[in-house]
Amino acid sequence: MGDPHRVGVVGLGVISRAYLNTLADHPAVRIVAVADLDAARSAAAAALIPGAEACGVERLLDRPDVQTVLNLTIPAAHAEISLGAIDAGKNLYVEKPLAVTFPDGRATIDRAASAGVRVGCAPDTVLGTGTQTARAAIDGGLIGRPLSASAVMVTAGHERWHPHPDFYYTPGGGPLLDMGPYYVSALVNLLGPVRAVIGAAGRLRAERVIGSGPRVGERIPVTVDTHVSGVLEHADGVLSTITTSFDGVATTAAPIEVHGETGTLAVPDPNRFDGEVRLFALGGTGWRVLEPCAGYVDASRGVGLLDLVGADDRRTPRAGGELALHVLETMTALLRSAAEGRRIELTTTVERPASVPLTPAGDWKARGVPGS
Repeated sequence: MGDPHRVGVVGLGVISRAYLNTLADHPAVRIVAVADLDAARSAAAAALIPGAEACGVERLLDRPDVQTVLNLTIPAAHAEISLGAIDAGKNLYVEKPLAVTFPDGRATIDRAASAGVRVGCAPDTVLGTGTQTARAAIDGGLIGRPLSASAVMVTAGHERWHPHPDFYYTPGGGPLLDMGPYYVSALVNLLGPVRAVIGAAGRLRAERVIGSGPRVGERIPVTVDTHVSGVLEHADGVLSTITTSFDGVATTAAPIEVHGETGTLAVPDPNRFDGEVRLFALGGTGWRVLEPCAGYVDASRGVGLLDLVGADDRRTPRAGGELALHVLETMTALLRSAAEGRRIELTTTVERPASVPLTPAGDWKARGVPGS
């Protein structure tokens, strides 16, 4: 397998724990540096990773041994840190969304292309057995020609559990830019790129109350729409409807359903790597659970970075920058459509990423992610 690929991590908030659990002991990578605005958090993370240095962002980017920067900062900081990493000649893997605005996302991808470095971006949940098995079912003709899809995410809001939820209610947050990447990335993997969108949006409250942690009871302002609905027109004519909301309580709707001429497919939560894929065939009498037949088994956050490291000239990263840019434009165009009251055609497109063959947990966890 060769020497481990050396990674520097910027941003050590809540989501970093999941990434570090996957990457810290993985033989394909070695975390050599960690950085955070909170020096205590950097020191605490470094103490758990043998050989990792706790340092500032500038020092991390200057280190010649850092090959890839894992950018886990808040969305508002994504573009600044990402561009800094690219300008330092580093490959980049960034937490979703790629950037807060489409121009910043476009600049990230263009700058990386000019610098000759690779970009990957969450979500990598679509590489697990849930979405990949559903994709294999569609590609294998189990529902016939796809006609439409629906994607639904309804929750009462992240302030109930997150101790510092402010960024969820500022530009770059909201239910669409926060949770939408999981659903839109899955829809593109399942059904191909989006060519145009129509959106509508609103917000229920002007402020939220923090429900846990040291700031419990504090009120924070809401400056973004907290309920977004829309229609995605896929390039081949399939129509997907999407609803993302921080204003509801719960839903009985499947996270994603895909309807075809000869069957309907229920796809598990795209915020998870696994879950049951269920098929109701035309003329059948009920739902049938499909056995996992594709995807990384027992995957966890960080597998997308491993996939980036394992990619070569034969394929692009499966959780790659071009896909993330297309997803970002889809979401920001939905918000713009809602604000302007019109259909918007997208300027980007993307090839569906290569599918993931069924890869046992022992293979990707012990030896790295295959490049095929």
